[in-house]
Amino acid sequence: MPVEVMIEDARWQAAGLEALAARAATATLTHLGLDPEAWEISLLACNDARIAALNADFRGKPAPTNVLSWPAEDLSAETPGARPLIPEPDEDAFLGDIAIAFDTCAREAAEAGLTMADHVTHLVVHAVLHLLGYDHIRDPDATLMEATEVEILGKLGVRDPYCV
Repeated sequence: MPVEVMIEDARWQAAGLEALAARAATATLTHLGLDPEAWEISLLACNDARIAALNADFRGKPAPTNVLSWPAEDLSAETPGARPLIPEPDEDAFLGDIAIAFDTCAREAAEAGLTMADHVTHLVVHAVLHLLGYDHIRDPDATLMEATEVEILGKLGVRDPYCV
């Protein structure tokens, strides 16, 4: 399995995060032509307090967020809207770390009228794409990232989260 999940908040256990994360990460890697079994991702399943501390430490934003990611390697494209570099597997084949907060995810899913499973699947796909160099800061990059997310989610039977 490409995702090693560390559960700090037991509510994630009941939400089936391990299976959702494995399915989302596998679909993302496969969509991009990467062998899911060749790569590893670490995912911290936490609550809002923990992710707020991480957000403060790493981004200077002392507030909770839904998901954070820390790529092991910068694969981002220099040209806006261009596809990121394809990672080369090495002995580690580690793509990076992700943290996801239960409280924010549950609130966002309810507000958007989504199932928790669909919202979490979207956020894991989103975070894995960040690990692979995708971003949404520049408009052309956001267009590419969102289109890629929608394609992957469609294959998983999850509706377009940008048309909610």
